[in-house]
Amino acid sequence: MKNRLIYKFILSFAAATLVAFLVMSYVIPKITLNKALQSESDKLYVKATSIASDYGTGYFSNRSESARIGTIFDALGKYIGCDIMLLSSNGDVLIDTGHTYAAAIADFDPADAGNGHYVRGTFHDIYKEDQISVFYPVEYRFTVQGYVVINKPVSEIRRSITPYSNYNYFTFLITVISLSIIIFLYAMEIIRPLNKLTKAVSAYAKGDFSIKTKLGRSDELGRLSDSLDYMAMELDNLNDYQKKFIANISHDFRSPLTSIKGYLEAMLDGTIPPEMQGRYLNIVISETERLTKLTNNLLTMNSLNNGSVLDISDFDITAIIRQTIGTCEGICEKKNIKFKLVFSDKALMVTADQSKIQQVIYNLVDNAIKFSNADSSIIISAYEKGDKIMVSVKDFGIGIPKGSISKIWDRFYKTDLSRGKDKKGTGLGLAIVKDIIKAHDEYIDVISTEGVGTEFIFGLPRSKKQSGNY
Repeated sequence: MKNRLIYKFILSFAAATLVAFLVMSYVIPKITLNKALQSESDKLYVKATSIASDYGTGYFSNRSESARIGTIFDALGKYIGCDIMLLSSNGDVLIDTGHTYAAAIADFDPADAGNGHYVRGTFHDIYKEDQISVFYPVEYRFTVQGYVVINKPVSEIRRSITPYSNYNYFTFLITVISLSIIIFLYAMEIIRPLNKLTKAVSAYAKGDFSIKTKLGRSDELGRLSDSLDYMAMELDNLNDYQKKFIANISHDFRSPLTSIKGYLEAMLDGTIPPEMQGRYLNIVISETERLTKLTNNLLTMNSLNNGSVLDISDFDITAIIRQTIGTCEGICEKKNIKFKLVFSDKALMVTADQSKIQQVIYNLVDNAIKFSNADSSIIISAYEKGDKIMVSVKDFGIGIPKGSISKIWDRFYKTDLSRGKDKKGTGLGLAIVKDIIKAHDEYIDVISTEGVGTEFIFGLPRSKKQSGNY
């Protein structure tokens, strides 16, 4: 339960919310207050400018008006809600609407405000709480006679922005709730299909490939779902293939073994008389050769599947074709099948594994002989095509049914026509052919029409060596 993804989503969101709350509680209020202080100081600076020009100058030009101007300062202070002071250039307090009873400010320096128009503090310790203090000089006869100072408590400015802070907290709360709902729904949108995928994978691990995820999405999860469904289909096919493989190989081993055992027992118990034993011993040898061929084919396929290293060399493919068909003359004579070789005496050099390519040609020729009609021919062609040497083996036999063409490369697969024509075949010949060609990173194609014949075509890399006369 501790490792569930939903809890990680919740913890991550809670951590992000906490960080945002801390920023909102400590950083944003300070920034907001500083902005408010700057804004308020700008307003007070404008007021200080107006007061200095309208009344400050009059104070220094006519001292008899000081009482009246002091009354005006009191009225203005109440109106704007601030304490207004008029200081001499030496720092003497001339007017003080805040009644701080300070006689003079000895260390007063208007430069303290700098470019910000204001300073923050207790204004030379005459206030108990922080103020923002704005200064503006009062000039008379081109000389600075004093300064108008406006003081306003920082607490009042802070209270003025409190409603906005509360509004921010309320907005933050609504945002958190909304985001919580959205993130929860988003998390479930991810977790539900993940749970479905997990359930499917668990079933696959137990050998049940019938479960399909089918999320119907176009995002990464959808692609993962499609990949798992495809994997399940392939594993299911592989499982079926393994079952068929065991059944086929058991059948192909059991049939000759049964024959061998039966004939040998018949010889031992006298059922087969001595004068006929030679005939049946030849049958036993034939069945033994069949088992040997099947075993060799299985070993070959296993080595190809395990990625056996190819022994690459340069050789003349036409010489290999001639050598291979020479081993099949005896079988061809029985059916009166003729070979037609369609290539010139010029050597066609290829770069490949010679022994394995010879096996490819042998298997294709052997296959063509098996399914060719008597008194027919087999055409073997070799020709250049770009950087490839193409090889074709074409017969005029029974052909392959259209529905079986895609299956002929499967191990142990035999069409019904094949089983009737050649019951001794292992069903591995074409599978080995395809694996060898695939190991060379090449492709083999088949063209077949039932009742007309079949043609196999494959290509090999042309050697960089010069071709010459055979």
